[in-house]
Amino acid sequence: MAETHVLFVEDDDVIREATTLALERDGFVVTAMPDGLSGLESFRANRPDIALLDVMVPGMDGVSLCRRIRDESTVPVIMLSARADSIDVVLGLEAGADDYVTKPFDGSVLVARIRAVLRRFDHSGGPQNGAANAADNGSGPERGVLSFGDLEVDTEGMEVRRAGAAVALTPTEMRLLLEFSSAPGTVLSRDRLLERVWDYDWGGDTRVVDVHVQRLRTKIGQDRIETVRGFGYKLKA
Repeated sequence: MAETHVLFVEDDDVIREATTLALERDGFVVTAMPDGLSGLESFRANRPDIALLDVMVPGMDGVSLCRRIRDESTVPVIMLSARADSIDVVLGLEAGADDYVTKPFDGSVLVARIRAVLRRFDHSGGPQNGAANAADNGSGPERGVLSFGDLEVDTEGMEVRRAGAAVALTPTEMRLLLEFSSAPGTVLSRDRLLERVWDYDWGGDTRVVDVHVQRLRTKIGQDRIETVRGFGYKLKA
């Protein structure tokens, strides 16, 4: 099995060194950078399997770095933020991050979140076979192309078209859409989406869901996913 390469951008020397050692003990190959500019250079040179970006780093902050990475790749990104209630969390998710972890964090928690994200991705940036083959075990949409108005979802080819034009989705956005398209017209709670899309088997921050739903809406149509206040979201059939 190929080793997983982690790009870790963190300006605090102690946190950077301690976290690098913890990740390496768990079998990850880590490239650690102290600022955003060197992080971007390393990303372009090494094409890591996942990026861990601290929000507040010099040169280019983590949110801006996330945007630059997302412009070039669908590689999974986890933001690291010192405050759970910080606006930086939402900004990072809006920039294209797949998840975030709040400082201070336990090394085992960080590893668990990394592995949860990686389970949703293969190293080429696509959904894992478990997501792609959800139709085979009855837990996902039917095989083939599903149509919802001008929206077409190819559950085998992992492709989406709107009015005939290809729609570029990140793997997390694709999994979210697959979950909605498996039950059109059914209200899906935020907790269910956290469990099925983000692989959380514990309570998580529903802002992750809300921001990703909004990002998905901008790509497939603002009125395609309806908010059911107090309950969750549903895909209009």
